[in-house]
Amino acid sequence: MVYSVPSSARPFTLDISDQDVSEFKQLLQLSKLGPDTYEGRQQDRRFGITHEWLSNAKDYWLNKFDWRAQEKHINSFPNYQMEIEGINHHFIGLFSEKEDAVPILFMHGWPGSFIEFLPILGLLRDKYPAKDLPYHIVVASLTGYTLSDGGPLDKDWDKDDTARVMDKLMNNLGFRKYIAQGGDVGSFIATALGAHYDSCVAVHLNMVLGQPPDPSTLNQQEQEHLERYKHWIDNGTAYAREHGSRPSTIGHVLSSSPLALLAWIGEKMLEWSDTDPSLDEILTNVSLYWFTQSFPRSIYPYRENFGGGARKWPPYIGKPLGFSYFPREIFPAVESTVQKAGDLVLYRKHEHGGHFAALERPADLLKDVEEFVGVVWKGNVSAAETKL
Repeated sequence: MVYSVPSSARPFTLDISDQDVSEFKQLLQLSKLGPDTYEGRQQDRRFGITHEWLSNAKDYWLNKFDWRAQEKHINSFPNYQMEIEGINHHFIGLFSEKEDAVPILFMHGWPGSFIEFLPILGLLRDKYPAKDLPYHIVVASLTGYTLSDGGPLDKDWDKDDTARVMDKLMNNLGFRKYIAQGGDVGSFIATALGAHYDSCVAVHLNMVLGQPPDPSTLNQQEQEHLERYKHWIDNGTAYAREHGSRPSTIGHVLSSSPLALLAWIGEKMLEWSDTDPSLDEILTNVSLYWFTQSFPRSIYPYRENFGGGARKWPPYIGKPLGFSYFPREIFPAVESTVQKAGDLVLYRKHEHGGHFAALERPADLLKDVEEFVGVVWKGNVSAAETKL
C-alpha cells in the first residue's frame, strides 16, 4: 500500500507578512552598530564577531538579501504542521511510494533550524523520484524552534518532553519503527529516543557529549581537536552559561534587535563551522529566528547542562548506533568515546566539516546515514513492522 500522509499533518506554507518584513527592515535600519574597538578589529574573531563583518552583514541583510527567495526555496519542499499535546509542530516530509521505505527522523540543534537539512533534502529529491525513494524523510523543527511553537507557559519543558513529542510525531505519521538522526540538541533528543522508546530502533549522530578522551590514545588530528575543545570550554562557553542561568534576560535582549540577534547567532555559525557558511545561509537562519520570535523559547535545553546543577550525561543507547566524525565539531567524539555512548556499529571519520554537518557536508552525512540504514535495517525490520 502506498503511504498516505494522515490528515493530522496539515500542509503548511511559510508566508511572512509584508508588514512583518517592512517592520523588520525599519528596525534593522535603525539598529546602531557598536563602536569600533580593538577587540572588534581582530580578524581571527578570538574576541567574537568583528565590527567589519557585522557592518557588512547588516548592509547585505538590509539591501541585498532576498527573504522571499529563501521563503520560496523552503516552500519548494513539502512543509507540514501537526498538533501534538496542544503544540503546533512543524516538519518537512519527503514521503516515499515504496512499501519498504525506511522512516528517518532528522533533528537539528541550536542555533540551527530545519534549514540545516535543506541541502540533504535537495540531494534526495534530485536523486530519487517518490516511487524510488528508499526512505520516508521527516525533518522536524524541535519544540520551541522557529516554526514549531514553544512549550506550555504554565509548566517547565525539557529535552525529555521534546523526545516524547518527537516519538508521537513519528507514530502519528503512521510509523511503528524509525531511525533517529541528530546533532547538537538533536543528538540529545535522538539519544533519548533510542534509549527510552521502542519505536526508535537505531540512532545516528554527528555529535556525542561525553567525557573527553585520553590524549595518549589520540592521533595528531584528534589531539588538535581535543585542544580546541579545551580552549572552547575556557573561552567559548559564556553564551551557554547565560542561556542556562539567565534565559529570560538574554531572551528579552535578543528579541529587541535583529542586529543583536545576528551578532549572537552569526558568531556561532562562523566559529563552529569548518569553513564559513554563506551569508545567505546565516541570514536565512537568523531571519527565521527573528520572524518567529523563537530565540527565547529555543534555549531551554541549556538549563539542564549549564543551569548550575549537576550535569546530566546522556543515557546509554542500547540499540545500534552510527556516528559521523567531523573534525571541527565542538566535542571531540573519537571512536573510543562514542563506543561508551551506545552499541556502535558504524563509525565514519571525515577530513572536513564542523558542527553544522548537514549544512556544511550534506553529501558526506547523507552517505553515512544511507550506509547506516543498510547495516541496521535490512533483514531486521520488515515492511509490515514499519507501519502502525
